[in-house]
Amino acid sequence: MKSNRRKTRIGFTLVELLVVIAIMLILAAIGVGSFGFVQDRQAKEKARVQMALLSNAIEEYKLDMGRYPGITENPTVDGDFSKELYTALFYEGYQFSKNPNRPDPNNSLATKIYVPELDPTTSKQGWIEPSKVMPTQPLFIIDPWGENYRYRKGDTAENPDFDLWSMGKDKDDDKDDIRNF
Repeated sequence: MKSNRRKTRIGFTLVELLVVIAIMLILAAIGVGSFGFVQDRQAKEKARVQMALLSNAIEEYKLDMGRYPGITENPTVDGDFSKELYTALFYEGYQFSKNPNRPDPNNSLATKIYVPELDPTTSKQGWIEPSKVMPTQPLFIIDPWGENYRYRKGDTAENPDFDLWSMGKDKDDDKDDIRNF
């Protein structure tokens, strides 16, 4: 007697494989899209934390020196204030620590390092361009998007003391800026 049993196939049909691949592609697209969103949110939070640390260091500098950092009231080159911030918050203190016997007791330069994270030889925070040796001139303090932090004081500032901000992801002065004012 002959059996009428159907042979069972092992495997998947082409349609089943295409459906599984389509589902995987959709899930991958969702994952990649949300990854970009998470990275953007993380960069914004990093900028906020960095600005808070810089603001605290600027206030501490004011307490020690009797004035806010920076000499230039109107910078000639965009970002000059970022360089002045680096000078006041790290570079002058570093130079002083190399020669602590400065003769002038009324020294107008910072005598301590206010933000040790600005050291280019370690540069763990990514605020400045890393270097194996200490630079001979001040650097720019950069935000998570690779642009200079902006800083102003005096009559041009919107705050009574100073303004500190990052231009944000689009590197343009608009609504996505991260500001202390």
